Amino acid sequence: MTEAYIYDALRSPRGKGRKDGSLHEVTSVALGAQMLNAIRERSGLDGHAVEDVIWGNATQAFEQGGCLARTTVLASDLDERIPGLSINRFCASGMEAVNLAANQVKGGAGEAYIAGGVECMSRVAMGSDGAAVAVDPTVAMDHYFVPQGISADIIATEYGFSRDDVDSFAVESQNRAAAAWEDRRFDKSVVTIRDVNGLPILAHDEYMRPGTDMQTLGGLKPAFKDLGEVMPGFDSVAKLKYPHLEAINHVHHAGNSSGIVDGSAAVLIGSKEFGEKYGLKPRARIRATAKIGTDPTIMLTGPVPATERVLKAAGMEIGDIDLFEVNEAFSSVVLRFMQAFDVDHSKLNVNGGAIAMGHPLGASGAIIIGTLLDEMERQGKSTGLATLCVASGMGAATVIELV
Repeated sequence: MTEAYIYDALRSPRGKGRKDGSLHEVTSVALGAQMLNAIRERSGLDGHAVEDVIWGNATQAFEQGGCLARTTVLASDLDERIPGLSINRFCASGMEAVNLAANQVKGGAGEAYIAGGVECMSRVAMGSDGAAVAVDPTVAMDHYFVPQGISADIIATEYGFSRDDVDSFAVESQNRAAAAWEDRRFDKSVVTIRDVNGLPILAHDEYMRPGTDMQTLGGLKPAFKDLGEVMPGFDSVAKLKYPHLEAINHVHHAGNSSGIVDGSAAVLIGSKEFGEKYGLKPRARIRATAKIGTDPTIMLTGPVPATERVLKAAGMEIGDIDLFEVNEAFSSVVLRFMQAFDVDHSKLNVNGGAIAMGHPLGASGAIIIGTLLDEMERQGKSTGLATLCVASGMGAATVIELV
């Protein structure tokens, strides 16, 4: 089987997902096209250089509807003979795009792909597609559906994470992200986004709140308490599935949950022959990929079984992994991962994560793969694992090895 390599990985800075965010004026198509152009220019690609663009986004409605991947290709400087495939695995869409591209290369279906994703959450609101899993009672009631914030609080309750635990994790994410930007660790991968006139409008993640401390977070009210407890609250639904829980401890709020942002990322995946053709050096090999379905009520525990599955596919154990990126959808998600595998925090999300910098749903999976790769190179580490929890109860994971 052909090996699949990462030749480049780029991302946009993440803009606040509000009308006053710096990227609000940039459409999903335009933001993605800038990423495709950046990959093309930096790697010296021309003509029909890649087989396809596989592009993830979670809310496939309005300007993010249709085949957004194909529209983005047409809006970019790529050859029009390159098609485009839009995919949706909610929060793992960007990772699934990379994994699918890698497995296509491994299977001989083309020498190279550009994979990644986009989410402009200031322009296309999360949930505006009216997803059936949340609104169709014939599905939601049968599977004890609750909103993600309630699921995060169930994890905290089930696995014993206190308000101080989740807030402390969030403070550390902010500190690490600020230190990473100060140390210019993202310089290699962050592409300055420009307006329609070519003028720069954002070069730095703008969602971050440096200086956040336990006192600041302690003043925030739990965001999902009323949603859970006010009749007919979702806590009652959750306890039908988890009757051993006397009460759900509501510990999450905006400060220890992922930020709503705009962002995009692109990864160039190819075979050895592709790299030789274009004079490119591979940066990492994609060793294994995995995806899995999990309980849709607690919903966000997918990184644990996805990691078990990807390690088995790679013929590895958790101790073989040097660095980890676990998407910070909520503090309890990452705390549960560290608890399950006894992973030291010094090896995980060393540059902060989505709590500090934001979670542009369809792009985050590709973002954390690129962040992991950069940090592996910076530290001279050999192996890395990236994983995400996914809405409606799924998980995805990728193992990469430095070349």
